[in-house]
Amino acid sequence: MLDFDGLLPVFVQFTDGKTHDIKIAEQIVFPAESVVLVDRAYVDFEWLYNLDSTGVFFVTRLKKKLKYEAFKCNDLAGNPENITADEGIIFLGQKTGKKYPKELRRVEVTDPNTGEILEFLTNNLSWKAETSSELYRQRWEIEQFFKDIKTHLKIKTFVGISPNAVYIQVWTAMITILLLKLLKELAKYGWHLSNLAGFIRLNLFVKIDLWWWLDFPFRTRGSPPSSQLEIFT
Repeated sequence: MLDFDGLLPVFVQFTDGKTHDIKIAEQIVFPAESVVLVDRAYVDFEWLYNLDSTGVFFVTRLKKKLKYEAFKCNDLAGNPENITADEGIIFLGQKTGKKYPKELRRVEVTDPNTGEILEFLTNNLSWKAETSSELYRQRWEIEQFFKDIKTHLKIKTFVGISPNAVYIQVWTAMITILLLKLLKELAKYGWHLSNLAGFIRLNLFVKIDLWWWLDFPFRTRGSPPSSQLEIFT
């Protein structure tokens, strides 16, 4: 789970592949007015209704073949042209309707690049339709987070194959990527994560002032600031 403010992990739990993600998500208590962005694998309407009852908003994808009735069409004025529907719905299925008896909102968006029609589901009835689709798009950041781990840290090959050895290496990778992203955010220099990871790897056994080097990677301590260098050249 990533906190949207800094896109850094605030909750991590490892399980075997047989444990469904929703089982872990159901254990988390979110503060009221939080916005939870989840894909269709997390669509458990009993859990979503519990989120709604505690004042938590959510945005997810609408599962196919769900029976619902659209009883209200919202005005699309002020939204981009690729948003083709914004309506209030209730579920008609006996099980689904019992698990989530309240009104939900369906927002239909056409992907401008692929032409694919995407249906989003949210319990927030006051946002603009564009807000729901844009929030869900930000869910990609968690995919990017894991992509960063796989790109910059080597966890495809494990030193040990026992469960404990694997857990240690994965936890080490999580701690490392957290520290790298924190250093990147705090540094005055505009590092790319790949460059930062590579330079730190090269300088692991070099005695340097870390914070000075992060802020001024191409200056030695005691050298004049760049503004003075520009004057004298």
